Amino acid sequence: MNDASLDQNPNLCESDPCIQQTNNKQPDGDQQKNKNNIVIPVVSSVAGVLVLLIIVAAAIICGLKRKKPQASDVNIYVETNTPNGSQFASKQRQYTFNELVKITNDFTRILGRGGFGKVYHGFIDDTQVAVKMLSPSAVRGYEQFLAEVKLLMRVHHRNLTSLVGYCNEENNIGLIYEYMANGNLDEIVSGKSSRAKFLTWEDRLQIALDAAQGLEYLHNGCKPPIIHRDVKCANILLNENFQAKLADFGLSKSFPTDGGSYMSTVVAGTPGYLDPEYSISSRLTEKSDVYSFGVVLLEMVTGQPAIAKTPDKTHISQWVKSMLSNGDIKNIADSRFKEDFDTSSVWRIVEIGMAS
Repeated sequence: MNDASLDQNPNLCESDPCIQQTNNKQPDGDQQKNKNNIVIPVVSSVAGVLVLLIIVAAAIICGLKRKKPQASDVNIYVETNTPNGSQFASKQRQYTFNELVKITNDFTRILGRGGFGKVYHGFIDDTQVAVKMLSPSAVRGYEQFLAEVKLLMRVHHRNLTSLVGYCNEENNIGLIYEYMANGNLDEIVSGKSSRAKFLTWEDRLQIALDAAQGLEYLHNGCKPPIIHRDVKCANILLNENFQAKLADFGLSKSFPTDGGSYMSTVVAGTPGYLDPEYSISSRLTEKSDVYSFGVVLLEMVTGQPAIAKTPDKTHISQWVKSMLSNGDIKNIADSRFKEDFDTSSVWRIVEIGMAS
């Protein structure tokens, strides 16, 4: 096992936008003036979109929230050598099916359902966990199971969901994750969930910042870089403090390290979030994730789905573009905000989402 490395992700490990802004604190009047006059340049690079979002969102949020760095905020990348003859990096995290039965109280409480299978609530000692069981009918389910276990055992970041363990016992296959008390972003933004509070504009900015940092880490903090391939609101989970973490890495791919700028692969992802260029050419790059994340941003601003549930099935980017022609951001922003938001910051995030 290699040592944990911090210098593989210097932008996130050694700096904190809030700390930098605090250390360079200006008089209150000038600081507010500068905050309200951030200029959004034309984004010409893939990484630029994520970095720009981090800078803009942090600039907006940090004026209201001051956060001291915590030990859990350090981004760690760990590359684990897989033992010969083993599919996984460690046997320490393997559980038997009988143990899963006890952990989930005989699979009593269902948290959700997905293409992989059902997700159950459970406890390991006094710690809540989520147990995702592979359905026998899941298409390419075992392949995605292997991919997710391998990835989550070698990369760790505060904005990626943590793998607690797994079960790989004949036909009983499952993954055990940290429990995310507030479900996924799609449930809340769409209004499907009644268990969580309504997300204010400031809440959504913080979630966007969290998710962007997790994605930026996969692209630039991991060696080799990793492309998620299924970035969407349903795969952004929220813990009890509404901290956002990327989830569901079954489709993720490591990017070539031989200097190639793309790799050819079977197109995979979710309709509405798929990068059109990737869909047509099968040429996978980091830009594929960035496009998907741009759709997520537009959903967070508008409260609308990626594809409208109407006969014409209008894509959210087309709807936003048509609304922008009127020049009134209030018609784009989620009506549930009741105009309780900063117009200029909404404009900036919309511009970043459309530039993605």
